[in-house]
Amino acid sequence: MTNTRIKTSWNLENSYAELPEFFYSKINLSKVSSPKLVVLNNELAEYLGFDINELQSKEGVSYFAGNSVPKGSIPIAQAYAGHQFGYFTMLGDGRAMLLGEQITPNGKYDIQLKGSGRTPYSRGGDGRAALGPMLREYIVSEAMHALDIPTSRSLAVVTTGEPVIREKILKVAILTRVASSHIRVGTFEYAANFGTEENVRQLADYTIDRHYKEIEKDDFPYLSFLKEVVKRQASLIAKWQLVGFIHGVMNTDNMALSGETIDYGPCAFMDAYNPDTVFSSIDTYGRYAYKNQPKIAVWNLSRFAETLLPLLHEKNDKAIKLAQDAVAEFYELYHNNWISGMRKKLGIFNEEAEDEALIEELLYIMHKNNEDYTNTFIKLTFGNTLNDSAEYKEWHNKWQARLQRQNKTKDKLFELMKNSNPAVIPRNHRVEEALRTADENEDYSVMDKLISVLKNPFAHSADQKEYAELPPPSFCNYKTFCGT
Repeated sequence: MTNTRIKTSWNLENSYAELPEFFYSKINLSKVSSPKLVVLNNELAEYLGFDINELQSKEGVSYFAGNSVPKGSIPIAQAYAGHQFGYFTMLGDGRAMLLGEQITPNGKYDIQLKGSGRTPYSRGGDGRAALGPMLREYIVSEAMHALDIPTSRSLAVVTTGEPVIREKILKVAILTRVASSHIRVGTFEYAANFGTEENVRQLADYTIDRHYKEIEKDDFPYLSFLKEVVKRQASLIAKWQLVGFIHGVMNTDNMALSGETIDYGPCAFMDAYNPDTVFSSIDTYGRYAYKNQPKIAVWNLSRFAETLLPLLHEKNDKAIKLAQDAVAEFYELYHNNWISGMRKKLGIFNEEAEDEALIEELLYIMHKNNEDYTNTFIKLTFGNTLNDSAEYKEWHNKWQARLQRQNKTKDKLFELMKNSNPAVIPRNHRVEEALRTADENEDYSVMDKLISVLKNPFAHSADQKEYAELPPPSFCNYKTFCGT
């Protein structure tokens, strides 16, 4: 099939396609019958330099649907492998197509169609995606961006007029995803397991040039590369923990080397605080539970470090020691990021040795009393009582004494807490309500309202209050699904 090109305002590069073809496969289009644009992220479109009217035109919708490719695009599916629930397997973009990298005054961004059809890596799959999971990724990724958490973003969702069979017959949709890149830990695992040392070096050099240019002239750039990736992941996972976000499938193929959150499958935000919280229907043993996310990050980073061993030192034992030491830095980096964030959530500007004990005591009370994670910090911010337990009252007195031991006004304390504790998160019952009305009734107004409320999570405005309300009891055992 010949790829039809249309004239667009895209400004594409294809630097990834300049790597050896070992890293990807060029693909043709899998056209759909009746593409319809149902969601467009105007703010992101303008940031990327697009004309909104053009994107909404028939031609614009055609490239969101994968029926045509923009000028300058070389459509490819990226090859990668990965450890899924601890087991290594060959993977790749089984239902995604990278159109290229949009060059903007704000930087370079991958533009990828997710759900665009079969590729050489589909492994028997249909290469398509259902509307619900694509809208979920749109909502949650945009919420994460508003929370100032590094993330891929969503530019558009189109329906295709076609069905897809999962547990039942669902509507097909294609998400246009924007990311700093789609290079994963699993991309390096693929190069190390199926390629040569030179392939690993080529990929490392490319990734350094794209994301870590400041280390290119270091004496030991590949060791610096590993350390910088560890640093970004320590910051990212701390940000997840601070807002109660649970990724759901922290497989190595879902960890981006850019330090962004990527691949929103069975993800969700925790309601009642419980470190054992798991949402993914396939995570039977809680491998990716909330409390395990820092440990899994270290596990994933260890797999990444293994791929770099030949580049770190010519002597294997020396390379292993360098890698182990670099990955081990994660724990202190993560802890410093997390406790710094928790201090801010509690209005604490300076550092005292007893701060961690104060934080852990609050978390214990929250867990014991089944307190909502997000709303607990909102109550503390606005001076409301959490509960009537003696434990809480004793903790509250300690906290107030701690606040008085710093030279800050009440207004300064309030401002810090207000800007550190979101008024709203994408509550699971609200997300499901939006998905249901969109899927069943083709009514996107509920989703639009939800996204509008989530856009400024630290506003603490009147219209956000109803979105902070707790879910009904029926959501206590809420489960999410990967959508494949």
